Amino acid sequence: MSKHVAVLMGGWSVEREVSLSSGAACARALEGVGYRVTRVEVNRDVAEVLAKLKPDVAFNALHGRYGEDGTIQGVLETLGIPYTHSGVLASSLAIRKDKAKMVVAAAGVPVAKGVTVSRFEAAKRHALPPPYVIKPIDEGSSVGVVIVKKGREHPPQEIARPDWPCGETMLAETFIAGRELTCAVMEGKSLGVTEIRAATGEFYDYDAKYAKGGSIHICPAQILPNLYRQIEECALTAHQAIGCRGVSRSDFRYDDESDTLVWLEVNTQPGMTETSLVPELAAHAGMNFGELVKWIVEDASLNR
Repeated sequence: MSKHVAVLMGGWSVEREVSLSSGAACARALEGVGYRVTRVEVNRDVAEVLAKLKPDVAFNALHGRYGEDGTIQGVLETLGIPYTHSGVLASSLAIRKDKAKMVVAAAGVPVAKGVTVSRFEAAKRHALPPPYVIKPIDEGSSVGVVIVKKGREHPPQEIARPDWPCGETMLAETFIAGRELTCAVMEGKSLGVTEIRAATGEFYDYDAKYAKGGSIHICPAQILPNLYRQIEECALTAHQAIGCRGVSRSDFRYDDESDTLVWLEVNTQPGMTETSLVPELAAHAGMNFGELVKWIVEDASLNR
C-alpha cells in the first residue's frame, strides 16, 4: 500500500499564494509517482485536521512565518507525524536572518556587514551609510525588501506605514553590487549553482521570483570554476552549521569588480513552483521533479 502524504500548503503568512502554488505542484508530482495524497490548506486548526487525517508523512510546502520558522514543525513533532525539510531548531534559526548570519559567519562563510533595527528607527535615520539593503528579519521571497541607493538623502518611509505587514524588526546590510547566485544542497551535497537575473526591475524581487518570465535563470552559472566551487562549499557549510535537513538553498551576491562574495540567507523551504530554482537545479543534476519530491518524502522523519 502506498504512503499517505498530506501536502501542507497555504497558511496565513504573506507568502500564502506562493505556498499554494508550490503545494499544488508537489501534490500532482507525488500522485504521479504513486503516493496517496491529501491536499491540506493550512489554517489555525491544522493540528485537529492532521490528527483526524493521520497521514504517514506531512510534506511541508508552506512558506514564510508559521510554516518555515519551526512552528508547524513543532506541531508535527507533537502529533508524531514524520515531515519533510528542516526541523524545529534549524527552521527557527534559519528564518531569523540576523541569528543565522552569526552562526554561518562563525563557520567561516563570508557575510555582508549589517545591523538590526526597528522599522520606525530605520525610517527616521539611515541604518547604514547608503547604499544598503533593508529587509524584514524573518520573511522570505524578498517580501518587504527595500534597496536604499547611494546618495539617497532620506531613509525609506514605506517601512513605517501603518499597514506594514512584515514585522517590527529589520535587518540592514551593506549593498553588494553584482550577481545574484544561488546553490541548492541535498543529501549533503550540492546540486549546482544558478545565476539569477531579473528580467525587469532592479533586483530579484517577489515578482521576479514568481511571475512567468520575471527572471532569467542561467543554470549552471557561467562563472569561474573556483568561484563556483567556493559557492558550493559555502552553501554546504551553511546547511550543516544551521542544521538543515532535506533540501535547502543558499543565496549569495558576488561583485565582480571587487571579487566580493557574501552569503545572504538559507531557505529551508525552497519554492517548488514551475519557476522555482531547486527543481531546475535538480534537473541539472539529473533528477526530474517526480524523483525530487519522492526523495523528499522518503527522507521525512521526526526529531529533525
